[in-house]
Amino acid sequence: MYGACLNLGKLFIHIMEKRNSNNKTRPGNKDWRKNSSKNRSNQKQNNNHKKESTLDNRVFVKKAMTLEETKYETSSMVKDLPVNLRIKENLLAKGYVQPTEIQEKTLNAILQGRNLMGLAQTGTGKTAAFLVPILHQLVNTAPAFQVLVVVPTRELAVQIESELKSIAKGLNISSQVFIGGTSVNRDLDKLRRPSHFIIGTPGRLLDMENQRALHFNKFTTLVLDEFDRLLDMGFSHDIQKMISKMTNRKQTALFSATEEPSQKKLIGELLTNPVEVRVSIKNTTGDHIEQEIIHVKEGENKIDVLVNMMKDEAFQKVIVFAETKRWVSKVCKELNRKGIKADEIHGNKSQNYRQNALNAFKSEKIKVLVATDVAARGLDIEEVSHVINYQKPKNFDSYIHRIGRTGRAGKSGKAYTFVN
Repeated sequence: MYGACLNLGKLFIHIMEKRNSNNKTRPGNKDWRKNSSKNRSNQKQNNNHKKESTLDNRVFVKKAMTLEETKYETSSMVKDLPVNLRIKENLLAKGYVQPTEIQEKTLNAILQGRNLMGLAQTGTGKTAAFLVPILHQLVNTAPAFQVLVVVPTRELAVQIESELKSIAKGLNISSQVFIGGTSVNRDLDKLRRPSHFIIGTPGRLLDMENQRALHFNKFTTLVLDEFDRLLDMGFSHDIQKMISKMTNRKQTALFSATEEPSQKKLIGELLTNPVEVRVSIKNTTGDHIEQEIIHVKEGENKIDVLVNMMKDEAFQKVIVFAETKRWVSKVCKELNRKGIKADEIHGNKSQNYRQNALNAFKSEKIKVLVATDVAARGLDIEEVSHVINYQKPKNFDSYIHRIGRTGRAGKSGKAYTFVN
């Protein structure tokens, strides 16, 4: 496989170089390097990354494969699921006819109160996989801080609550979101009233607990969404601190698209006798996504190459990932300066700004969303035509989650990675 990838990479680079030398393009294929400035200062900027990626360029080159032969055939229908009638009516109103593989294979275990680890590729409905059975368990109960859902990003927390409200419509189920970039005093006030669901990011949840407004020992159910990110070095300490205080925890569910072998011991400490569901794992490497590299030659202006790509009509709805907040802002500014409608999301932006930028992208008011990895996890954005890594991601899991923003739910997609 790697040999084939290397040959494809060499072929792609050879084709791009030949285009430049002949100054010609094939029909339907733009020469994105045309009119790009060539100066040493731009090259110096291109190489000024916070941390150099160690990933081999071969992992960024892959032909898309058809997945028709591996399509999952569900054995049940939404109308026949063993859950509350109103939940099923809401699901049907949202257009769901059959559960996805991850939803069907995890439903009974969660309904039975079992601990669970669920792994499935992006865009397969993991959020509904845990919301539907947990909501069913809460029907006709008073709000008492029963369920804690922890996620790595603000946007994912907001998205989960939106999905929850649509599935729980008419059931009198309450929820609150607690994330950074919002008013602390308003959050303290919200916690004066109990809710069924508390959804949030680790930092803000611990802040509320430190101020004695939130008490983790009240929760009986814990969900870690994108658990591999939550259990890495960035969040692991916070997660373990929260869990140590959840003395009444009876059920824990972990969901993600990828797993990290080094976390196996910690997962074993979190889950007692769990049900493990792994579906479509062979597709988590983006088999359905066309993956190529853009080789930036010495002296070339990378931003001009990117702008020329955006002028191609095929690039209709694009997410550009950069490694740092500074680079995100720089790329976004340059795109707008050159007439490409773009906005940005990263940790230095307020939550209102980030949400407005995300909404503008979803509604196609802007063509390009430039982001750090805050946009790589869990966000469900329809019809993203391309994902572009302006710089090589630091690790393979980050790469997989990034390109997973295109080709959602097994559809085809395209991803490009700039390499020097």
